[in-house]
Amino acid sequence: MTLAKMFVIGLIGGGLSLSGAFFFPTPSFAQQAAIKALDADNDGTLDLGEVTKAAQIVFDRLEKDQDATLDRKEIGSRLNAKEFSAADPDKDTTLTKEEYVALAAKLFKQADVEGDGTLDARELRSKAGRALLRLIR
Repeated sequence: MTLAKMFVIGLIGGGLSLSGAFFFPTPSFAQQAAIKALDADNDGTLDLGEVTKAAQIVFDRLEKDQDATLDRKEIGSRLNAKEFSAADPDKDTTLTKEEYVALAAKLFKQADVEGDGTLDARELRSKAGRALLRLIR
């Protein structure tokens, strides 16, 4: 088999490793790095307590104007307009820390497809997992 054919087959099958062997998609460095950074109990997963703590810390870091809320400008690209609106139940165009943490908890539960109360790197690759990582990193 030619190198070009191997490359095309590798792209179709999920890519090539540096050694040229085929592999199935695995959790990316980003998910593994997030777990390593936020995993307080060093069990290789994130639990709801670790996610909640991270969300609170990120909220405090983003909250620049000392009004105890985040507006669209402070949120930046972490949420699009539709996501922001859905996370704002009182429709006051800001998110309190409680609303921000509640959104993180909701995304955590959506990403926890195994239902074991923890997220591994594979679960963080899901749509909800990626959205959660945008909130807590």
